[in-house]
Amino acid sequence: MADLSLFDPNSAANPNNNIFGLPTNIEESRLVIVPVPWEVTVSYRSGTARAPEHILKASFQVDLFDCDIHDIWKQGFFLCPTDKKIQLKSDYLRKEAELYIKYIAEGENVNDNKFMCKALKEVNQGSEMLNQWVYEQTAALLSKGKLVALLGGDHSTPLGFFKAIEEKHGSFGILQIDAHMDLRKSYEGFTYSHASIMYNALNEVSGIKKLVQVGIRDYCDEEFDYAKECGDRLKVFYDRDMKESIFEGSTWKDITNEIIAQLPQKVYISFDIDGLDPKLCPNTGTPVMGGLETEQVFYLFRKLIQSGRQLIGFDLNEVGVSGNEWDENVGARVLYKLCNLLAASNPA
Repeated sequence: MADLSLFDPNSAANPNNNIFGLPTNIEESRLVIVPVPWEVTVSYRSGTARAPEHILKASFQVDLFDCDIHDIWKQGFFLCPTDKKIQLKSDYLRKEAELYIKYIAEGENVNDNKFMCKALKEVNQGSEMLNQWVYEQTAALLSKGKLVALLGGDHSTPLGFFKAIEEKHGSFGILQIDAHMDLRKSYEGFTYSHASIMYNALNEVSGIKKLVQVGIRDYCDEEFDYAKECGDRLKVFYDRDMKESIFEGSTWKDITNEIIAQLPQKVYISFDIDGLDPKLCPNTGTPVMGGLETEQVFYLFRKLIQSGRQLIGFDLNEVGVSGNEWDENVGARVLYKLCNLLAASNPA
């Protein structure tokens, strides 16, 4: 475990240090964050592939004092360097995907254009490569006894991590914070679209015992129908329903208890930042009005841990890159809270 006994958490952050200004390395750190600079299939705004490096910079402004979980940073948090080959692959395939999306949006037939057929094939192959890379990176860290987190990038990125978590822990539940269901099948022809992550997870990772979605407020008929087909394996807490319940006298505590009651003993958090009110993340890929406050989400996470359930991993995705670093600042603070919770839920 990292020796941070001489580190002063009250001093200005050294920009040469790692995440949150900690002078840590991967060997000594208990919790390792894997950045995934990938946003090939985003269908609205781009920028999330650069989020990890911007969140790193913003994290130097995060005070380490946490009134809920004090000094757990001393166990060591480490953000791995961004893999530039993955980033370059994302940049290249993103350009092909943009041309393809524009082509099909105008009503053209893909089969009539050999270049578009080639672009679609390359994007799908690239996504398969990315899934395998994420699996290999996270599985290797888990096998070394590390607590592991993933930092995207778009929301397509954690599928390989889900598979590594399944190998390590067996069955588990996913608590998804999101504006979107992400239950589309091969959205726009992309098998591993950011809009298909939970469809793919439910169909490729049998260890997912339960998926609980919170904050959902933007979805299509296909997703709504598929959610009903999933039966007890999927529970959706729609933003509209939660707010109407509060308007009529329920409390966030009541709703939190309902959410937690749906989850099994081992829980993985998949956090799409657009689950929050867009005033907190205006530059996320697909912002949607409504949503949750950070205090609501952190309360839910605290109560999850207090219920005796074990947090076994998390991903944070879809953080936009803004001109004033606001989104990155919010992303860094959400990341810090998640790191603290993951470490606290797994006593050393």
